[in-house]
Amino acid sequence: MSESEVIRISVRNLVEFILREGDIDNRIRGSMDKDIMQQGSRIHRKIQRQMGSNYRAEIPLKIQVPCEGFLLQVEGRADGIMEEQGRIIIDEIKGVLRELTHIEEPLNVHLAQAKCYAYIYAGQGNLKEIGVQMTYCHLETEEVKRFSYVYPFPELEDWFINLVRQYEKWARFQTEWRAVRQESIKPVEFPFDYREGQHDIAASVYRTIHRKKKLFIQAPTGVGKTMATVFPAVKAVGEGLGEKVFYLTAKTITRTVAEQAFSTLKEQGLKFKVITLTAKEKICFCEETVCNPDHCPYAKGHYDRVNDAVFNMLTHSDDMSRESLEAQAKKYNVCPFEMSLDVSTWADAVICDYNYVFDPNAHLKRFFSEGSKGEYLFLIDEAHNLVERGREMYSAVLYKEDVLEMKRLVKPDAPGLAKRLDECNRQLLALKRECENYQVLDNVSYIAVKLMNIMSGIEEYLEKVQEEEKREQILNFYFQLRNFLSIHDILDENYVIYTEFERDGRFKLKLFCVNPAVNLRTYMDQGNSTVFFSATLLPMHYYKQLLSEAKDYAIYAPSSFPRENCLILLGTDVSSKYTMRGDTMYQKFSSYILNMVEAKRGNYMVFFPSYQFMKDVYEDFQKEIEAREDIDCIIQFQYMGEESREIFLESFEEDRGCSLVGFCVMGGIFSEGIDLTKDRLIGAAVVGTGLPQVCNDREILKQYFDKRGMSGFDYAYLYPGMNKVLQSAGRVIRTEEDKGIIALLDERFIQRKYREIFPREWERYRTCRLENFRENIEKFWEEKK
Repeated sequence: MSESEVIRISVRNLVEFILREGDIDNRIRGSMDKDIMQQGSRIHRKIQRQMGSNYRAEIPLKIQVPCEGFLLQVEGRADGIMEEQGRIIIDEIKGVLRELTHIEEPLNVHLAQAKCYAYIYAGQGNLKEIGVQMTYCHLETEEVKRFSYVYPFPELEDWFINLVRQYEKWARFQTEWRAVRQESIKPVEFPFDYREGQHDIAASVYRTIHRKKKLFIQAPTGVGKTMATVFPAVKAVGEGLGEKVFYLTAKTITRTVAEQAFSTLKEQGLKFKVITLTAKEKICFCEETVCNPDHCPYAKGHYDRVNDAVFNMLTHSDDMSRESLEAQAKKYNVCPFEMSLDVSTWADAVICDYNYVFDPNAHLKRFFSEGSKGEYLFLIDEAHNLVERGREMYSAVLYKEDVLEMKRLVKPDAPGLAKRLDECNRQLLALKRECENYQVLDNVSYIAVKLMNIMSGIEEYLEKVQEEEKREQILNFYFQLRNFLSIHDILDENYVIYTEFERDGRFKLKLFCVNPAVNLRTYMDQGNSTVFFSATLLPMHYYKQLLSEAKDYAIYAPSSFPRENCLILLGTDVSSKYTMRGDTMYQKFSSYILNMVEAKRGNYMVFFPSYQFMKDVYEDFQKEIEAREDIDCIIQFQYMGEESREIFLESFEEDRGCSLVGFCVMGGIFSEGIDLTKDRLIGAAVVGTGLPQVCNDREILKQYFDKRGMSGFDYAYLYPGMNKVLQSAGRVIRTEEDKGIIALLDERFIQRKYREIFPREWERYRTCRLENFRENIEKFWEEKK
């Protein structure tokens, strides 16, 4: 470890980490004062402009503190530096929504930030003393309250050195662990023989990271995408091209595959701390996830103990499994979820859901707060899911009925707040009267202003309200408003604002993020490089457009499986169109399924565009097989719990003397991320083209892209629908030994625009009709004997 090694930390992160204390309490304080939306930065700029010519704003400051074996660099930006009556004063500005009368002194961590800047500036200017001013500004009224202090330099120096010494052991752990990790990466090799296409993927990932670019990988199932992305990312960390790997996914099962990939590399002696973040609801020790000291013993005094719990875990073990995290949290009596987030700060790889990186309400602020940049490498698995998830994360909704309910709730003891809510309700009522089904609007800034007003009133109200249930309802509404306003702040040409009556009659105002690419890039740009990969990223231009940008790199990995092992049949005499549905068509689909099953005994899955359609065909199929004992049938139902899902999948693992047909829904829990290899699944029928149902959201998407000269139908319906088809069909061939049938049952599949989205390995498809369907399948199985 060289003397010159520099460990960097921001002033804000340093004070928030070392000086935190007390309870977890999400009832009000932490959630509101900690990270107030983007209005804060606007207020900063406004106050800074008002302060006159001797006020210098946003001054970068840093100091290097020599520690044994390394230098600790503490850095940040002072909001303002000014001179008054011959004394230099450091100004720290905080935007708040609390009434300023309730702020009797600055928060410890706020004042500590200002004191750090004061020490650095005074030290560099050889000042004997320096002033510190804490400026609190109410975000709505713009009223200001200030607190002033003067510190002799020696007092500040003692305070600052003590703060740094508390952090020094963490920084030392970081440098020592990094040296061990880097050394361990050098000899690690790819753990298997490369499959066809796998080496190209790994090389492309490494090159992309080296160039600090983004890469899209379309790679069929079974190529080994996980190891082909994890291995080069780990090697890149070893070459100093990144410091932390984020493996992001939407499904629990793909998280397990990622964990296994890191474990396999560790068998070669790799030292890499890997943590998987588990959702708060799942890892919570209490029956109900209520995060405050009155309800949860682990929340009480959590911050007094958590740093010791984390440090002990980091220095005594590389095991960061859920079991180890839970055991450590119990031992130190801290919240396992919050502790796992703290541990992730020091981990080399974090396996987690997309929202921990991209969701403005749930992202890990320690890594992705405004303006911070880290040496992060993002590996995004099943990236096709990120389009809809992105739209969800960056959209916001406000219901008129909720505003009215809040008014009713607060009226008895907060008439002023009820009046503000009533004014907002009237604004929404006016929009409701203008709206027949849905209506696109140009802007709703006048409503946003009113909501700011309401939020401020709720802050005040929550200081007084005692009744727990009422507090809970109001707080939930507060968070809805906060989300609505923070999304309103980032509205741009990628949004459509509209009002709509929902089926149950509720009236909503929606800020709809049509194209999430810009918002997603905001977070990706805080890292070095991003790799998107999936078995279904077709057509590539669609995913580039909605997840990043057209100029990103892209590769198409060939399948390593023999193409002759899969028979793809297009049934051209059936249709799932609404106008064609009815008993005759259901019987025809039912006959197709029966023919497929009768051609060879085995396990099959049939995927449908909706639960109702599935039910209609299922009922007909049941009549067909009523008296037979050689075919078993199971059906997916809505809202299946974890146990029901497992039972459903275990049916395919059982040895049975007859055929099994699983009826499933496209885009549902069984259409992606499940691995039934060899003879556990020998055929899948996909009924229909998967097109989403026509609804206002989809029509708005269609119009949006049509206006921009892109095919609105393709973006709103065709591409999302075909993704579901590809996902469902992808269940069949999972390994090189697998053999099976994929039956695409809808006349529309023969149209060029659908066939253009077929993956390359489907180029040998055949068309058929019901009368020759079975003959085709029997011939295929005969050849495979």
